[in-house]
Amino acid sequence: MAGRLDGRKVLVLVAEGFEDLEFWVTVMRLHEEAADVTVAGLDTQPVHGQRGLQARADIEVDSASADTVDAVVVPGGWAPDKLRRSDAVKDLVRKAYDQGKIVGMICHAGLVGISAGIVTGKRATGSLGIKDDLVNAGATWVDQPAFRDGTLVWGRVVSDIPDFCRELVAAIESKRARGCGQDSPVTTWRGRRAERVQGGGVAFGEAGVGGRDGTVGGVGVQAVTLPGPRETVEDPRAG
Repeated sequence: MAGRLDGRKVLVLVAEGFEDLEFWVTVMRLHEEAADVTVAGLDTQPVHGQRGLQARADIEVDSASADTVDAVVVPGGWAPDKLRRSDAVKDLVRKAYDQGKIVGMICHAGLVGISAGIVTGKRATGSLGIKDDLVNAGATWVDQPAFRDGTLVWGRVVSDIPDFCRELVAAIESKRARGCGQDSPVTTWRGRRAERVQGGGVAFGEAGVGGRDGTVGGVGVQAVTLPGPRETVEDPRAG
């Protein structure tokens, strides 16, 4: 029996000093729902969590692409303070957010969100130790175990991992499959609204398919019109 996230690709970031349970429980929960999970790090050497558990990245962040995943997840611990210093990490998280992908952050992971410039105007939570950082970055602090604001999924602390995982799985599951297959919708962004056409049909001019840059997978495309019922949808990043 297929899991709820069968066919979804999720990138989980890791670095030395990660919070053991926030990383491993989340990874296991994603695997349980049949997600295709890839762990990305600053390098591929073994790293250790705050409580001694070991992890190893499958790939370096430099070789990861937001274009090929459905979600990026950042566990907490001391690792986010190291990850946020990497331009590759900030660029990856920002691009994932700009493309409307799910970005999950728990505990201290909000530090990465701050450095990536994606928390302004958003509700946010995490360890109390980063409350001032989030507020100073323009976020609204919310003392709740876990919740979703647009495409951002927030978790508070270790004891809230079950709530965080429930929100994360539901958010990734709710995202429609990408691509232009017979049953896959294509979205054309126009400001904060979009025209979604079922069956692969889309008419667009100045905006891009599935993004804002006039490209599909980084390749420039011509405007096309194919048959298909249409619906107007809100930009999920708008909350």
